Amino acid sequence: MNSVKRIGINGGTFDPIHYGHLRPALEVQQQLGLDQVLFVPCYQPVHRALPQVSAEQRCAMIELAIENQPSFTLEKIEIERGGPSYMVDTLASLKQRMPDACLVLMMGTDAFAKFHRWENWQGILQLANLVIMHRPGEVMPTEGEVGKIYQAHQASRLTEMSGQIVDVAVTQLDISSTMVREQIKDRKSADYLLPPCVMAFIQKHGLYQ
Repeated sequence: MNSVKRIGINGGTFDPIHYGHLRPALEVQQQLGLDQVLFVPCYQPVHRALPQVSAEQRCAMIELAIENQPSFTLEKIEIERGGPSYMVDTLASLKQRMPDACLVLMMGTDAFAKFHRWENWQGILQLANLVIMHRPGEVMPTEGEVGKIYQAHQASRLTEMSGQIVDVAVTQLDISSTMVREQIKDRKSADYLLPPCVMAFIQKHGLYQ
């Protein structure tokens, strides 16, 4: 596995992107030695409300946020595909494009708690490894469907091309896109929640007012 390129997949609506997306991704990249992290904005989320701003604006904010981090890249695969965004389809397309790469799907504990309800989660584990980002000391699930999945695939480090689940303790910032939008809507300062360049873009285009 040492010579295999490891590609992190960080999906979401990014409406807007903030430090709660960026810092954990950087820590996972450093701890697992990922060669690259792809930020994959979804076009149409399946389990949540539609984004408040356009796909083009969300992509522009991601590009601004990551422009000084060489290992971070915007990936528009779901935007270009359109329609509902299913991660299993995205991973299949990326694997077709990069057949020799080890894909590592990144998610928080909240997302993993619902992983057994994801579209074709078995297919996801055939295409990629998972990394669960959690607070230091947080206990991973052991009960229910998702507990069974975790125990069947848990590993201490990545040694296979797919099918493994590793957990990584990260600096979990209690920031959400909803919080950022509400601060802006209420005309309060969102400083220190997201990069200044992203805030400047939001103000310039009058977003989330």
